[in-house]
Amino acid sequence: MTDRAHDIVLFGATGFTGGLTAEYLVRNLPEGARWALAGRSEAKLRAVRDRLTAAHPDAVEPGLLVADASDANSLREVAESARVVITTVGPYLEHGEPLVAACAAAGTDYVDLTGEPEFVDRMYLAHHATAERTGARLVHACGFDSIPHDLGALFTVGQLPDDVPVTLRGVVRSNATLSGGTFHSALGQFARAKQMRQAMVERKRAEPRPEGRRARARSDKPRRDADLGVWLVPLPTIDPFVVQRSAAARADYGPDFTYSHFAGVKNPATIAVAGAGLGALFGAAQVPPLRRLIASRIPQGEGPSPQRRARSWFTVDFLGEAGGRTVHTRVSGGDPGYGETSKMLAESALCLAFDDNPTTAGQVTTAAAMGDNLIPRLTKAGLTFEVITSK
Repeated sequence: MTDRAHDIVLFGATGFTGGLTAEYLVRNLPEGARWALAGRSEAKLRAVRDRLTAAHPDAVEPGLLVADASDANSLREVAESARVVITTVGPYLEHGEPLVAACAAAGTDYVDLTGEPEFVDRMYLAHHATAERTGARLVHACGFDSIPHDLGALFTVGQLPDDVPVTLRGVVRSNATLSGGTFHSALGQFARAKQMRQAMVERKRAEPRPEGRRARARSDKPRRDADLGVWLVPLPTIDPFVVQRSAAARADYGPDFTYSHFAGVKNPATIAVAGAGLGALFGAAQVPPLRRLIASRIPQGEGPSPQRRARSWFTVDFLGEAGGRTVHTRVSGGDPGYGETSKMLAESALCLAFDDNPTTAGQVTTAAAMGDNLIPRLTKAGLTFEVITSK
């Protein structure tokens, strides 16, 4: 796609996370790269570009593309102008499909930071076949959902024996605040539990299974983890499904791969409090007026101060067993919801645009599309992938 006008287009550059992603890109684009900012308001796009140019006068100045998430023609023009499109415009179930459709049709690589399982499943059903035909790589969940978990599992599998069953659990901990966008996405998914389940079932029927191998994401009960010294709380997030799909796509995960996913908490009382809070939020999400009231109190497009982000951190510990071997690995970094998410999203796009990745097409995971190249990129960018113990 060397005839495209832009290597990378960032859609949603005027939002909070989009602005952080633009800042990262302007500092890390390779020499000669061509890029553009896209959004609804030309005035706001110019303001973002002016801010970037003032802070980085020697950097490549981005072009500007006016496009709206509800205008299919403008999105088609964006997709046809780019080799890779990044989008930070969510909730994706409300605003995301037209851009996915445009990229699939144009053979344009696509990355987002969604953590919405229903959206990802419906995009697979609607656009995977088209993207396979055109050669587009549709890579969802390129932020904290789900890169540390997906690539952390890949990194851990690489420390274990080949061609034997693998059992792996991931345990995430963080002190960061929940982003407004993530909260609104979660609230929307809680309100659509039936539809989310239906989309999952439809995808399971349509998606082929790996031949001669098995890959599973297993739900588990809360319990104490003696290895880590924390209580494990099962997490109903998109992450285990992404890990499972990577394992199905890559033979190096072994003939029988099982993954379970948890939050790690020090105080067991936190389990009861968190369960009660999630239960109350789930119940409120079923009542439209109450759901709208709660949503109105949590603004989107805003984030914590730089000082708060600087104090934030995350870790994801992985404990794997295979062929009599055990390994404990860890992926860690700073503020997961904003700083590290914008970094992971930008590096995913840079990896698709400029690295020699495996030949893939359709809806693919980060591990399947570019994992072996993306881990070194993220390590260079400041995330840590490390082996804690290996026996």
